[in-house]
Amino acid sequence: MLSPESKVKVQGAGRFLSNMVMPNIGAFIAWGLISALFIPSGWIPNEQLAELSGPMITYLLPLLIGYSGGRLIAGERGAVVGAVITMGLIAGSDIPMLMGAMIAGPFGGLAIKHFDAAVAGRIKSGFEMLVNNFSAGIIGMLGAILALYFIGPVLTVVSAMLSSGVEVLIQSDTLALVAIIVEPAKIIFLNNAINHGIFSPLGISQVQEAGQSIFFLIESNPGPGLGVLLAYAVTSKGREQQTAAGATIIHLFGGIQEVYFPYVLMKPRLLLAVIAGGITGIYVLTLFDAGLISPASPGSIIAILLMTAQSSLVGVVLSIAASTLVSFLVATLLLRHEIRRDELKSESNESLVGGSATIQLERGVMSQALKITPQHVCLNIEATSKEEVISILGQKLVDLGHVEPEYVDGMLKREALLSTYLGESIALPHGMIGGKQNINQNGIVFGQIPKGIVWGSEPNDVAQIVVAIAAKGDSHIQMISSISTALDDDSVLERLKTTVDANDVVRVFNGS
Repeated sequence: MLSPESKVKVQGAGRFLSNMVMPNIGAFIAWGLISALFIPSGWIPNEQLAELSGPMITYLLPLLIGYSGGRLIAGERGAVVGAVITMGLIAGSDIPMLMGAMIAGPFGGLAIKHFDAAVAGRIKSGFEMLVNNFSAGIIGMLGAILALYFIGPVLTVVSAMLSSGVEVLIQSDTLALVAIIVEPAKIIFLNNAINHGIFSPLGISQVQEAGQSIFFLIESNPGPGLGVLLAYAVTSKGREQQTAAGATIIHLFGGIQEVYFPYVLMKPRLLLAVIAGGITGIYVLTLFDAGLISPASPGSIIAILLMTAQSSLVGVVLSIAASTLVSFLVATLLLRHEIRRDELKSESNESLVGGSATIQLERGVMSQALKITPQHVCLNIEATSKEEVISILGQKLVDLGHVEPEYVDGMLKREALLSTYLGESIALPHGMIGGKQNINQNGIVFGQIPKGIVWGSEPNDVAQIVVAIAAKGDSHIQMISSISTALDDDSVLERLKTTVDANDVVRVFNGS
């Protein structure tokens, strides 16, 4: 298993890969629709229109990914250099270079970023445009040559090795066992790294050879998660049943798989259900030789069916149905067994097993051990960056004796690695997993930023409520869940954004 720090790094890499691919998903869909409709095995074969498919997968998609990767690192200059280097990969290979573009784009961005840092303040006035344009051109040219002669051939060999390995798995009827790795990895939010970093490049290569690919549906199959959500909807009661039913619709038709992850995290034994469903789905796809023509993103049933080859329609539908059924049956058995076993414990849900928990999950408020005071509240913060906000709240944690100063440095590093923006104008900054030794006692500090400050990866990800967290052991998961629940009421959230009385915050978090 991955260590906690390694898991965070892989999650960060997965998000980075996703940020390269997702802005261009419209181009993938366009290519997929053209292929699904107009290639000889498509729904409406058209020889002339089918000619669009080849250039799009060979040139357009890799260049877009390389451009986006460079832009993530160094803005527009990085984007241009990344695209030029990606062109070197394309010219030196006869296979779609999506995987290579995910390397070449960021590489170009890093190269121009380091160059700009090295010459900063050294360019004479009036020569900026000349230096900027020629530096991008020269670095792009050198990178393209390097990609043509070295990076491209290496990636071609790697791709061939991966394809051969996949072929062995398919021929030995063991491909379905990949679900044993994929399904647990999805639950800890490594789905982007798996899908965009591994399966999409393999799938594109397979489409070039066979016209469709099973790899586009290994990770994105909604069946395993759908089965778990349906099991919750059948076996649970009250609010949990209602939320599971709502999550089912979002998951199936919206394609947002992350909605079922918390349900499995709450009861880890349900991993058996999603693994069983995943194995079943892959086996059915293999049995019917079915697959998709293009990545289906988001992974909704609508997008999946649109990306399904005509000859694979039955296999894909049966794969989703079978994986849903198996996951549902296994999850239902596990949940009902747990309900029977835990009936006597239902009244003590506020006290978690092990004695280390300090969060009362049932009502979403702080336990007696974590009652906050007005000293834990910072109102009307004025700051110019999220790093400044983290420093202010982190210092408050230090002053209150919850953490050592080193923990604040870890909070800043954690934020640089992966945004802690939760959505709904809320951010929950916390330290690195390896920095828990710098925590003296569990605690939180509430921060209010009425004017808001950009916190997430998008311009609209503006935080007005920031709760800095210090939690020992694994209690941070329960703490985050409790805080999220406490702020779930829109009217409460709006009041906390503008209140001038720290006691308003105290009452919300202490449940009084």
